[in-house]
Order: sequence, then C-alpha cells, then structure tokens
Amino acid sequence: MQSAMSPDWFLKICHEWNLDLTPRMEEQFLLYYKLLGEWNSFMNLTAITEKNEVYKKHFLDSLSLIHAAESIERKLGCDLKTDALTLIDVGTGAGFPSIPLKIVFPNLKITMLDALQKRVDFLNETVQVCGLHSVTVLHGRAEDFASMKEYREVFDLSVSRAVASLNVLSEYDLPFVRLGGLFVSYKSEKSDEELVSAEHAIQTLGGSVYDRISFYIDEDMYRNLILIEKISNSPDKYPRRAGVPSKKPL
Repeated sequence: MQSAMSPDWFLKICHEWNLDLTPRMEEQFLLYYKLLGEWNSFMNLTAITEKNEVYKKHFLDSLSLIHAAESIERKLGCDLKTDALTLIDVGTGAGFPSIPLKIVFPNLKITMLDALQKRVDFLNETVQVCGLHSVTVLHGRAEDFASMKEYREVFDLSVSRAVASLNVLSEYDLPFVRLGGLFVSYKSEKSDEELVSAEHAIQTLGGSVYDRISFYIDEDMYRNLILIEKISNSPDKYPRRAGVPSKKPL
C-alpha cells in the first residue's frame, strides 16, 4: 500500500532525514501530485510532471529544509516538528516549499503569497482537497503585502524557492520577518556569488547571515539553504513599490 502511494526511495530518504511519513501524509502527497497533473493540463504550473521527478525535484527538495532544522530550532528556541511556527512562502508558485512542509509539519501556520490568481485558485483547491488546516493563501505582490500592518514583521520564518536573486529576495522577504526570526532562501551552487552581491541588501533590510547549509539531495541535485536572521527592523521605505526591487535591486 505504501509503495503504491509514494515511491519507495522517497520514503527511504525521508526516513534518513528523520521524517517518518504517516499513511495520511503519503495520501496527501499523492493527492497533491494528482492535482498538479490535472491543473498543469490547462495552465503552466511546472515543467516537471513525471511522478519520480515531482517527488524528487519538488517534494523532497521542499522538505530539505529539515537540514536546517538544528539551526532554526537553536535560533528560534523551538521544535520545528511540534511548535506552531508562523511561516510565509513568498512567491510560492505551485506551493513549493510550503505545501510539502505543511504536510510533514502539520503544526506550522502557513501563509502562501503569489501574484497570479490562477495559481492562487490551484493552491486553494489543493489546501481543501488535501485537508490542510491553518493555511492562508494570498493573491498579490510581496511589495504590497509587506507594507500592511497585519503582515509586516510578524512571521517566525519566511521562505522562498526559485523566485529571484538573493538581493531581490531580501527586499521581498525580510520585511515579513519578525525581529529574531529567519528568512530561509533555497539556493543552488551559485549562492557564493549571490551572497556577495546581496550583502548590501541584507544589511539594509535589517538582516544578517546566520548560517548556510550545503548538501546533495541526489547526486545531481545540490542545494544551499541560506539562513538570514532579522536583527533590526526593516526601514519603512522598504519594500519599494511593485516592480522596483527586481528592476533596481539594492
């Protein structure tokens, strides 16, 4: 029954990562995979559609945040698996990494933000079909929502995966993070250059690089998790109006 729902190798790697999936979690991943295929038939959610590839390059990659669990827990004084941390996924797209994280860490209070209404519709259906609770899906741009009092500097964690360069992401994400919280950026092997070019932006937005964790998910998948601590309030003028951060990065 298990192998029919999830690839055996996926369960094996999750177990090696100290993530033991329940049958319900496996069912939720399968439902998510099927929804991705259904919606991808009439809109562009992902170029990756083969089951093993989706499980590896989307699901497993999203869950690789577990490699930063020790640093996150040390900084926030929490238990990632049991505490009700607040997390915002900026530019979530088809729900990566936040939906896989929500499935495996159900106590997380997740907010997903995306600028495309069709993707928001997909995310809302996924949340409903998969039976996910304490999840909010927002339609709009980071530049607008980060200026709103109810979202500004209130989240324990902000995450972004495959959205933009780190100097741009810092302006998108750090205004959402509370003092003492963390912005976690999923990056590839090019992160050395990005860290150098993003140094000014990170400092300007009130951040400081806290940790960097590098590892292979598979022999052909190298991942960096860059953890940026929020050490001071983001100046009120940031983020700048919609479109400016990407056109004129700090």
